[in-house]
Amino acid sequence: MYRVEDKYSCTLQELAMLQSRIGTVLKPDSNENDEEGYSIISVYFDDIYDTHMQDTVDGNSIRDKYRIRIYNHSFDTIKLEVKSKNYNRVNKKSALITFAQMQQLLQGNSIEHGYSFDDPATLFHIAMSQRKLVPKVIVAYERKAYIYEPGNVRITFDRNIRASNQIGLFGRQEISYDILRQENDAVLEVKYDEFMPEFILQMLETGNMRQTSYSKYRLCREIYSDGGKVNVSEGCD
Repeated sequence: MYRVEDKYSCTLQELAMLQSRIGTVLKPDSNENDEEGYSIISVYFDDIYDTHMQDTVDGNSIRDKYRIRIYNHSFDTIKLEVKSKNYNRVNKKSALITFAQMQQLLQGNSIEHGYSFDDPATLFHIAMSQRKLVPKVIVAYERKAYIYEPGNVRITFDRNIRASNQIGLFGRQEISYDILRQENDAVLEVKYDEFMPEFILQMLETGNMRQTSYSKYRLCREIYSDGGKVNVSEGCD
């Protein structure tokens, strides 16, 4: 199922103000680690032609992202995901994988998969076989998320966005990051099925935020576009 996804760039000050409004009405999402939210670390994959990066740079309305994601610096939950975008609507296929399967993928090898296009492992296998899909960059940030069940509304506030090219150290404490510094330091994402309640739209109004096609993947890749090397082998067991 495709959902609406709108993104807005905002300052940390605007983020704090919006969180204080939203937090009085909407409940936090189930990934909460503490009152500050939770951490997300993802490793993104692309092919030898950097097709997904180029699609983002070109602003193509239909594009895909392939990634592995963990939460709160823990390998207890490891998700394999393929996120498809069709204009401002997105669809995410997600499945849990083991640590050993994650290591296989980070080393450029496909894992056991079904025969369904709803299975992200199948989609990874096809992309690895046909287009040499490999890990490209790690994206990390802190997230505070709220949900409103009518309309399946989910509002997220992302901050402290940072990147690493140390693929072999994905999820480990010894990894080093480069901070992504932009004029606007935070990202607001609003996701819903078909209906967005008017009162939520009013709470999100600041008069200053602008809707954007903000891509964490693109911005973190661009940090290393002038000669940064991706280290796939370091730390891989």
